[in-house]
Amino acid sequence: MAELFECTSIKGMSLANRFVRSATWEGLADQDGTVTIRLIEMMVELAKGEVGLIISGHAFVRPEGQVSPRQVAVYEERFLPGLRDMVRAVHSVGGKIALQLAHGGSRANSELSGLEPIGPSAVEKDGQPICRMAGREDMARIVSAFTRAAELAKQAGFDAVQIHAAHGFLLSQFLSPAFNKRADEYGGELANRARLLLQVVRSVRKAVGPEYPILIKINSEDFLAGGMSCAEAVEVSGWLEQASLDAIEFSGGTANSPEKFLPVRPGILKTPEQEVYYRKAAVLYKQKVAIPLILVGGIRSYEVSEELVRNGTADYISLSRPLICEPRLVKRWREGDRRKSECGSDNACFAPAMDGRGLYCVTMAKKRGKTGSSAALSAVVKAAG
Repeated sequence: MAELFECTSIKGMSLANRFVRSATWEGLADQDGTVTIRLIEMMVELAKGEVGLIISGHAFVRPEGQVSPRQVAVYEERFLPGLRDMVRAVHSVGGKIALQLAHGGSRANSELSGLEPIGPSAVEKDGQPICRMAGREDMARIVSAFTRAAELAKQAGFDAVQIHAAHGFLLSQFLSPAFNKRADEYGGELANRARLLLQVVRSVRKAVGPEYPILIKINSEDFLAGGMSCAEAVEVSGWLEQASLDAIEFSGGTANSPEKFLPVRPGILKTPEQEVYYRKAAVLYKQKVAIPLILVGGIRSYEVSEELVRNGTADYISLSRPLICEPRLVKRWREGDRRKSECGSDNACFAPAMDGRGLYCVTMAKKRGKTGSSAALSAVVKAAG
């Protein structure tokens, strides 16, 4: 019977437990996407909190793919020193870290990049074009960009990479008929909509080699009229397994989905029955796909986490907002304090990230007072590398 606090491995990457920090935009990079001391500090705090695998916030692989201010970048070698510092700092305290690779597609922010967004189909707003349809040269550049970013992540020392194909970003947009209206070989039936994603995966695998762990995050369902269904998500997962992916994280929803189906749904989850947004999808996945399932979404309590792993619904428990609220939640649970996460799912944590202060739990900060330790963290980085 699988246990939460047993050692496991994914493609040779040894993990101390079955808890994962789900990639979450931190808003702590420099203006150009360079890693900062404050971002490293956050990653180190998670590692000290005994999170088995930390997945970074989405790092954009091309300039026009940037979505959010102070988002990490990984499209040129000039970003390597900061990325290396982050890896070394996490490793120095015994942690493991993966870099999430992303492109915003039609959700990219042209005001930040100064560049026109691209997506599977053209998008207009108020009669004005806000995104053009990607041509063949664009798609070739996208494949190359994800591949180069994975190579840079490996050079920087990351233990794995995760390809972001969820939440209505570029690769998710290609998968979803709600966004993908193409009439060529990249649109229409599911195999066509998955074509670009599979090209990215195969190219990344060829570049990083057969032994380097590649993970992916996809929607279990879009929760949109005409969007990708749960059955389609599981079918794509099978294709990804065949394409040599090592683990899949199931999430769901997009920024266009109804509020109750957003990836970060607001509202306190009062009972265990309200937790686990994507349980049905996970059960279907485990019937069809053999590679490990990382499950995120609404999980707030130790008992629910334990039940998911013990009964085989999921192989790894992925947490986002609970670890913003309590970076040392996993350590607390391991030490025997099994109280539910204090996260109230109010999403107030994203407000300071939007105004340049970075992601943090506003409620907990008010309770405890916020203190900085960047000087101490600088010493950790220097000692580590």
